Amino acid sequence: AKLEAAFAPEALEVIDDSEKHRGHGGWREGGETHFHVVMRSKAFNGKSRLEAQRAINHVLAEELTGPVHALTMDVKGLD
Repeated sequence: AKLEAAFAPEALEVIDDSEKHRGHGGWREGGETHFHVVMRSKAFNGKSRLEAQRAINHVLAEELTGPVHALTMDVKGLD
């Protein structure tokens, strides 16, 4: 919901990759520790990959300082 509100994406997929990291640092039973975000949004038009990732990290700051251990991203604009 936060990503949709902030970026109005044309496409958004959030994948829980936690099970792939079983036994690694930050992993815990029940998952929801490692995520991969795929997003396409006009909000990223003209932005570098780093700028887009920083914007997402800002929106998800609460989650990233709490339950989420790792977040990987594939984000692009629509231009």
